[in-house]
Amino acid sequence: MENICDWKNCNKSGNFKAPIEKDNSKKYRWLCAYHIKTFNKEWDYFDGMSESEIQNFIKSDMTWHRPTQKFSSSDNFFNIVWNNVLDDNFKIFSKYKKLNSKNHKKISQKDKEALKIMNLSPDSSWITIQKKFKILVKKFHPDMNLGSKIYENKLKTITLAYNHLKIMMKANK
Repeated sequence: MENICDWKNCNKSGNFKAPIEKDNSKKYRWLCAYHIKTFNKEWDYFDGMSESEIQNFIKSDMTWHRPTQKFSSSDNFFNIVWNNVLDDNFKIFSKYKKLNSKNHKKISQKDKEALKIMNLSPDSSWITIQKKFKILVKKFHPDMNLGSKIYENKLKTITLAYNHLKIMMKANK
């Protein structure tokens, strides 16, 4: 079925889409080659916006209109990862210590909760914890789940649990 140009009093073939609204919706109309050129010359996405509204839109567009946090903020997920998860201090052999061996303290309730969040047993080794963390990061990362806030919050919980276990392992050396 051929589309007819949606321009007033035009009966030519409409082969080109033109947006109806500025809200990035999927609403559009079909125009012929002549009228799409006219439309494009006259189209101004920012028509009716103040200078500050335009500046805010451009600034927001740099992050795909999603809220962001400063990297240095204390609750920033990546700041937590950078400062805690990646900090190994080259203690390669300490990775193999068990969480609940004879040489270690008893596991607290918070330790148990962190293990439960990551679906680990109390005798998990540091290597096992690290491998499980990598698997969970891949599974729950928002980029792998269409930016879902639910997955983002789940990943934050997992990261905090991982950091707790890491601190506990260092304390139990």
